[in-house]
Amino acid sequence: MEVDPNSFLPLTAAMFHILLALGSGERHGYAIMSSVEKRSQGKVRLGSGTLYPSIKRMLANGWVEEVGERVDPELGGEQRRYYRLTRLGRLVAQAEAQRLAELVEAARSTSFLGGETC
Repeated sequence: MEVDPNSFLPLTAAMFHILLALGSGERHGYAIMSSVEKRSQGKVRLGSGTLYPSIKRMLANGWVEEVGERVDPELGGEQRRYYRLTRLGRLVAQAEAQRLAELVEAARSTSFLGGETC
């Protein structure tokens, strides 16, 4: 029996950002943090105290999987643990993106976005 991705919603902002970072391919923890910061233009900065507990929960939920450790030449040849999205993780991210798009549309329809100020 397939799990309904909507049953995991809503996601925390941190989890959604992590899923977005993994949407373009395998990454290690530091690369996830860097991707989130870059994608958000510095508005969101995940610390390790948020990142790794979130990844642990995502692993338990089956949204991401560990793909092993390997050397990252850009980080001085240190061993890094890499993660990637699972099919379920991609579906959960898509469901959350749809949920957020619907919220943005509701905000537009009430002129909270680009509307007049009080």
